[in-house]
Amino acid sequence: MGERTVIPFGPQHPVLPEPIHIDLVVEDEHVVEAIPSFGFIHRGLEKLVEKKDFNEFTYVAERVCGICSYIHGMGYCQAVEAVMNIEVPLRAKWLRTFWCELSRVHSHLMWAGLLADSFGFENLFMQCWRIRETVLDVIEETTGGRVIFGSAKIGGVRRDVDNDTLRRCAAKIAGASAEFEEIKKVFRDDYSVKERLCGIGMLSRDDAWRLGAVGPTLRGSGVSTDPRLEGYAAYGELNIQPIVENGCDSYARCMVRMHEITQAFDLIQEIVARTPEGPVFEKPKGYPNGEHFARLEQPRGEVIYYVKGNGTKHLDRFRVRTPTFANIPPLLHMLQGCELADVGLIVLTIDPCISCAER
Repeated sequence: MGERTVIPFGPQHPVLPEPIHIDLVVEDEHVVEAIPSFGFIHRGLEKLVEKKDFNEFTYVAERVCGICSYIHGMGYCQAVEAVMNIEVPLRAKWLRTFWCELSRVHSHLMWAGLLADSFGFENLFMQCWRIRETVLDVIEETTGGRVIFGSAKIGGVRRDVDNDTLRRCAAKIAGASAEFEEIKKVFRDDYSVKERLCGIGMLSRDDAWRLGAVGPTLRGSGVSTDPRLEGYAAYGELNIQPIVENGCDSYARCMVRMHEITQAFDLIQEIVARTPEGPVFEKPKGYPNGEHFARLEQPRGEVIYYVKGNGTKHLDRFRVRTPTFANIPPLLHMLQGCELADVGLIVLTIDPCISCAER
């Protein structure tokens, strides 16, 4: 038996864009235990509900994370709308769904590029980000922003998008979808990809469920679940089928995201074709008084928002349970027994967003 050594991994690491820190207990180049540390970028955003009124706080919610910006803002708005019994106009619900799926595509494509870069597949990395640029162009054309959308608003959306613009964006998305299918074949079939992902970072179905995994991390272990099935926004009008892989390894989690990109591209086309005419905003009346939990599906998995109002313009409480926070216990389980060289890759397969988790 070799001597045990503690090796710090992060918060700065060439493979990871996120400041995650894990102390790795290593024996003979194999990880025996992984001990996480958090709090490097805590900003105290939830405390700002005491200073910002409930309408202004939408801007703060959108800045919980840059990559997941829109769904954070929308999730906060949905929770407040439920407390205030606001009926969001139908067209606004469809536009919200449109931007949710664009968020999913651009987040997954960014992750796919980073994954390819982590095992040295530079060309694949660049191709993923090249297609992502088209998606960001569509986001900019419909919201005015490429990262922070700024379109979420309690009662609907900040501005309408005319049908000609939607159809023009759908044509761009169709072109990006065709290009992506060629990239998807590489992730699915290439020897280099499979050599680095297959059989690495195992997480059984039972362990994934027991440890509270969410999103692609959970569905990559064979569990069929997706909060979109509850029908928030316009998802109740769409035929959403959770993407599930049974491999329980890093390759399975990768393929879940690949198939989800294809699914999102198809959903965007359907949304554009079916978005009805009508208003996009219902003005709130009064102040929130009560509490509500809202569940949505972020690109990284299930996210939960809790708001509590007291009948004034300032909320008593705002709380977020992010998917990265839920996926840390499964990650620590995956790391046990793995080779030291695979640690960075396994961490990437949960697509960690520490900005979200620490707020």
